[in-house]
Amino acid sequence: MNQRLTILLRISFAILDLLVLNVAFLICRYMFEAHIPNDDKVQYTYFWFLCNISWAFSSWSTNIYNDKYIYSFEKFSRSTMHAFAYFLGAVMLYLAFNKDADLSRLFVLSVLTSFAVSLLINRFLHLAVYHFFQNKAHIVRKIMIIGYNERAKKLASYLEQEPVKTEIVGYCEEEKNVYELSNYPIISGLDNVIETSKQHKVTEIFSTISPEQQTGIYSLINQADQACIRFRIIPDLNQFIRKPVHIDYLNDMPVLSLRKEPLDDVGNRIKKRFYDLIVSSLVIVLILSWLIPIIALLIWIESRGPIFFIQQRSGKNGTTFNCIKFRSMKVNREAHETQAVKGDTRITRMGRFMRKTNVDELPQFFNVWMSDMSIVGPRPHMLKHTDDYSKLIRQYMIRHFLKPGITGWAQINGCRGETKTVKDMNDRVQYDLWYLENWSLWLDTRVILMTAFNMAKGEKNAF
Repeated sequence: MNQRLTILLRISFAILDLLVLNVAFLICRYMFEAHIPNDDKVQYTYFWFLCNISWAFSSWSTNIYNDKYIYSFEKFSRSTMHAFAYFLGAVMLYLAFNKDADLSRLFVLSVLTSFAVSLLINRFLHLAVYHFFQNKAHIVRKIMIIGYNERAKKLASYLEQEPVKTEIVGYCEEEKNVYELSNYPIISGLDNVIETSKQHKVTEIFSTISPEQQTGIYSLINQADQACIRFRIIPDLNQFIRKPVHIDYLNDMPVLSLRKEPLDDVGNRIKKRFYDLIVSSLVIVLILSWLIPIIALLIWIESRGPIFFIQQRSGKNGTTFNCIKFRSMKVNREAHETQAVKGDTRITRMGRFMRKTNVDELPQFFNVWMSDMSIVGPRPHMLKHTDDYSKLIRQYMIRHFLKPGITGWAQINGCRGETKTVKDMNDRVQYDLWYLENWSLWLDTRVILMTAFNMAKGEKNAF
């Protein structure tokens, strides 16, 4: 409800953090100017540029200016520490791999220490600003709630959690409809809402009674406008929908959706497809062009048979496609129906290595290139698993609104390997649904980087 204030605070602190970083750098540069040879000054400029890019990337990736952090000193400080750790790691990597960067260690230490102290001061400044806003009388929201019912009580509990000071004056309801003690007083009936609101200097009225239930609400809306009081209606959708919904408009017609889907937008789908084409083309040309002959020879030497294992799997909108993998098992009749388990005797020694490092999945970049798959998305399952789990998990088929991926949000969060129980599969589905509702190109990049990191360190569920 306080989006403008929230946006203002987010932008202010983002600019302030970048400002103190540059001020710290410039002060240290001025102090060390006499000790910096002219030939090395360009390296200090590169370092300054790196610091700005690293902090912008670190703060963005950790989302420290998020709404849920910005109003909490503790959460804001903790997320800032995480961002600074990423920033520090980026600086250390730059210094480790850039041997030409002949920078004074004392200078680098001074910049990093000054920036850390400045961030700490900024966070205490955040605390002071927050208390300033909380104590300003003209910022306080005074709210009246029309109706006393379960929805009204839930609304009051939500308003109590609002970050900017919110005062609930009370409820407006007929006494005959109230059968219990309320947390806030019943201060008026429905025939005297506006006058009572004026007396208590109410700034907003929330009605849990819709105009369809009581036509007098239309008159209250007009009266509230005349009294410069904002009037808001909380519709009751519980008899139709029992979860949060998203509202869009088709001209003047409201359209309710059960979930937000960024990839429902054509522009976002084009961005994702373009991203997939670039990355898959690079992998095919730079890696698979020489890796396939080597892997093929090693597979064939240990276990005669086809190099690739091609299996029909469930794709977007429930359609099937041929998923390509390096063959990691001996040729067997159960491959299309029986999932691999730990210690599976069908897996060859070369196959065990490929599955442990995810190398067996690399041919799926051809599936990406052919548009059957995306690099990031829900993992495609065997047709039998789709048929079985769609009957056991209510939201299972929703994951098929997206193209399947070589890797996914569920996989980097540990949900991979054998699914021993329905709960194991349900956990994967919940991660896939979160990805569907929160997709972004940065999220895809993050998943790819985390997958590469997990491949390098090895995963216990990969077998």
